[in-house]
Amino acid sequence: MTAPRGGASWRAIVRATLGAALTVAAALLVWVALVAPGPVLGWSLTPLTLVRVPAEGIVLVAALLGLRGAAARWFAVVVGVVLGLLLVVRILDATFLAVLRRPFNPLVDWHYAGSAKDLVGSSAGATTAVLAVVGAVGLLLGLLVLTPLAVGRLGRLVRRHRAGALRTVAAATGVWVLCASFGVRLSADLPVASSSAVAVATQEVTSVRDGLHDRAVFAAAIRADPFHATPPADLLTALRGKDVLVVFVESYGRVAVDQSPEVATALQAATTGLGDSGYSSRSAWLTSPTFGGISWLAHSSLQSGLWVNSQLRYDQLLATASTDARRLTLARAFHGAGWRTVDVVPANHQDWPEGQAFYGYDKIYDSRTLGYAGASFGYAPVPDQYTLSAFDRLELDPRPTGRRQPLMAEIDLVTSHAPWAPHPQLVDWAGIGDGSLFLDQARTATSRDVVWRTAAGVRTAYGQTVAYSLDSVVSFLRATHDDNLVVLMLGDHQPISIVSGDHASHEVPVSIIARDPAVFDHITAWGWEDGLRPGPGAPVWPMDRFRDRFLTAYSRSAGG
Repeated sequence: MTAPRGGASWRAIVRATLGAALTVAAALLVWVALVAPGPVLGWSLTPLTLVRVPAEGIVLVAALLGLRGAAARWFAVVVGVVLGLLLVVRILDATFLAVLRRPFNPLVDWHYAGSAKDLVGSSAGATTAVLAVVGAVGLLLGLLVLTPLAVGRLGRLVRRHRAGALRTVAAATGVWVLCASFGVRLSADLPVASSSAVAVATQEVTSVRDGLHDRAVFAAAIRADPFHATPPADLLTALRGKDVLVVFVESYGRVAVDQSPEVATALQAATTGLGDSGYSSRSAWLTSPTFGGISWLAHSSLQSGLWVNSQLRYDQLLATASTDARRLTLARAFHGAGWRTVDVVPANHQDWPEGQAFYGYDKIYDSRTLGYAGASFGYAPVPDQYTLSAFDRLELDPRPTGRRQPLMAEIDLVTSHAPWAPHPQLVDWAGIGDGSLFLDQARTATSRDVVWRTAAGVRTAYGQTVAYSLDSVVSFLRATHDDNLVVLMLGDHQPISIVSGDHASHEVPVSIIARDPAVFDHITAWGWEDGLRPGPGAPVWPMDRFRDRFLTAYSRSAGG
């Protein structure tokens, strides 16, 4: 007999080693898919979570032992795809919980992929955005491909070692039953007897079922509009002749008021400065339907008087634009009562027909139509001070005749959107022009790479950008000579968890600012506090309650 050559023996050793490594990797992947707890259930993946006995694993091995041929191969594919999907869902749940404080919704949240790419692109650059998308898609597709292959490999392994596999199944079954019976736990919320995969699957099925059921519930809420039949002439009678601005300050949450020294200083100076210019203000808290992002849910809740806490509800609400069930928005109420209605959305860079069809705006300005010739600052394509300056020039100044309609406008200020760097500085209003002076500021401002080196640096930058947005509004108001100006200034949501922390509420500050004391006489019963900084005891309203209370306070009829 001829002895094997050295090269052949080494190749055999390499193949055996690679085979063993692939088997270990396959086993680890399937094990993680079986025992990794769902983040939505309050657990996180740690080494301790892997030291458990999965009931689904026992059933899986038993099935792999019992099946043969094509049935075994198809079973491995189907089970592998399901386990891969459950891993993908866990990853998405963890991501959404970290950023938005809610789990992934499989019905609608796929739509946010484009928004997420745009956010990364505007914040970190187009190349980074493309790499992030490629990496995310590669990871998710990789799990859906590799998990079935891993199940198939383990199936072949257990069938080659049938006796040992049967003993393992029997032993694991005994351990699982005993641990489940006696409630054996690795920690307070981590039982040894695991059924995590079933729990995650059940959670997702329940989420889909609840989402489908919610359509009927929300449709009924849309139709139940107490102001649907109110004559336009009876609406907003106490504000006739006044210009009303609804100013959303991006990510202006309770954490800014309670924890940021930069914002505290800005609010104190703002309250004093506005008082010196003849303004008064009242403030409270609103509970936002969203956290960390997806600002349009907050905007639509405030405008419609409905709790719009998901993309599914948002899409359903806007779909009523051309139907009899269309909700009366604040903008449409002002429009019907004789105001010119305007929306200023500097972060938009494409047409938005829903702004007119559903909300009822006469004119919409975005990044393309504000006339800005300067640089972007992180996410914000237009700095807030320029946004306000352009609005003043385009709409608030009298027309050539010296007369114009009273104006209602929603203005979105986005400088305080993550990543909060680089951020601009206030300049002399008279020198803003087309905004080209901001080019030098953008070149010399602290970069996002520097800011994001530490969590403390991120929190400081967040406070600085919110303070800048507040300073822009206050400086703008002090410079205007419009004694009939009424401003509702509020946040849309809290910032992401790196700033807000792990247990922050959904509360955002809201303030009404005006020179005319009669504006506040109509809301005395609200109990809002003096100044721009609401205290711990200030009223807290769900954001969707604001529309009805506002229309009731300033209208001849209370609706219905």
